[in-house]
Amino acid sequence: MHTTTSETEFDVIAVGAHPDDVEIACGGTLAKLSQQGYRVGIIDLTNGEPTPRCDDPAIRIAEAQAAADKLGVHMRKILDLPNRRLFDSLEARVMLATEFRRFRPKIVIGFGNKTPMASPDHYQAMQITDAAVFYARLTKWDGYFEDLPVHTIQRQLYFYLGHDPIGSPEFGSSLTVDISEQLELKIESVLCYQTQFPPAKQKILDRVRGIAISAGSAAGFYAGEVFASTRPLGCQDLVKTLIP
Repeated sequence: MHTTTSETEFDVIAVGAHPDDVEIACGGTLAKLSQQGYRVGIIDLTNGEPTPRCDDPAIRIAEAQAAADKLGVHMRKILDLPNRRLFDSLEARVMLATEFRRFRPKIVIGFGNKTPMASPDHYQAMQITDAAVFYARLTKWDGYFEDLPVHTIQRQLYFYLGHDPIGSPEFGSSLTVDISEQLELKIESVLCYQTQFPPAKQKILDRVRGIAISAGSAAGFYAGEVFASTRPLGCQDLVKTLIP
């Protein structure tokens, strides 16, 4: 477990299965939110190890912190759940829901689908996050959550892993965040993971960049990141919503 800030309320927390998932999926959005003055956090369910090119989990943790610093993220916490053996369980649900009660985010962002031919941990992370969002607000169950007060998360969004093609969202609404000015920062944060993205794997970064440019172009931006909402999105001011 690794934490980098005092306990306080957050505007947005993004949840990944492993360090680097969030950077690839929505690093540009997190950087933009931080620049806009919002309190942003990342929770990784595992430390991502073992992997072929990393000799010590401490190296991956240091890379994760460097990436978080690059994005301007205010908190990063790595939970003590097992990489490669991550399963949706009561223990995992409670562990994540406890952090939601502790950090009290308004919005939670996490995996939105399976990732075929990639880690099955990703889909397990989606199910754990879905359950933890619900568990965080349950009353009469405080003993499971270190007696932390209940917390209702206002919105939950799903991200797409940034090196996979963008699919049609299966949920009520989708939106694209303009990361034109944050794209290079996103790429730099991914490059912090030298053990995961050595020169031989740099083509993955071309795919990440290409997906962001394609997503942004569809919405009228240079680069973007796509999110799906678990519920239909609404607005109070149609003009400001459609013409930011």
